[in-house]
Amino acid sequence: MQARAAMDTGIRALAARTGLAGGRPLRLDGRKAWCSGAQAVSHALVTCHDGNGGALIAVIDVHGPGVRITREGWHAVGMRDTGSGDVILDQCPALQIGRAGAYLDRPGFWQGGAGIAACWYGAVLPFAQAVRRAVCRHGDPHAAAHLGAIDSDLRAAAALLRESADWIDTHSQTDAYVAAMRVRWAVEATVQRAMQRAGNVLGAGPLCRDARLAALFADLPVLLRQSHAERDLAKLGDRLSQATGDGDVSHGSEHDYQL
Repeated sequence: MQARAAMDTGIRALAARTGLAGGRPLRLDGRKAWCSGAQAVSHALVTCHDGNGGALIAVIDVHGPGVRITREGWHAVGMRDTGSGDVILDQCPALQIGRAGAYLDRPGFWQGGAGIAACWYGAVLPFAQAVRRAVCRHGDPHAAAHLGAIDSDLRAAAALLRESADWIDTHSQTDAYVAAMRVRWAVEATVQRAMQRAGNVLGAGPLCRDARLAALFADLPVLLRQSHAERDLAKLGDRLSQATGDGDVSHGSEHDYQL
């Protein structure tokens, strides 16, 4: 998405509606992929780049000139109900918010980035509950073993979520990258194992006859791909290797592993 400086002609109305009279006027051109809920909102924040490659964030009027909402580019079975699609911008009036790079560098960015792990955690709980019901009904020892493993994983993930949340609540202005990546990976791994175990226990029945679980089996793999898997782990390891060892949850000296 390319951003170019613009005269304020035609952008004053956008500034008035959004209360951003001090925003820098821009014109945006390009295609923005995976715009969930584009048809349900009045305005949107979009990421873009200026002529120097700087990352910007800008606000647009979704129903204003130069905006075309499509259902193109989204063929996923999972998360179909998000109404995702590509949005095409052509000389779209926009207002820049903050300086170049501020979207990623601002305090609180990774605090918010940690929150998706709680969504992943909540979404997998119906699988654990279904496995528990199956064990109660049938008493199969293999199913019971899977339930024990799922319970242990979920308890560990929940403990890390609470620890991370407590740290974030008291470090709202601190770089939270390490804390966010750590909890995201731990919960992602827990969710993937729980889904695999639930499938082993429950078989094809829920995929065919239980609408809620069938939807979750399709939705969760798509939602989890907000993680970048080994790339995130590699970055986490690099940051941990440079840790100062101040002892808080966001870092990782060798002393931090002691109880």
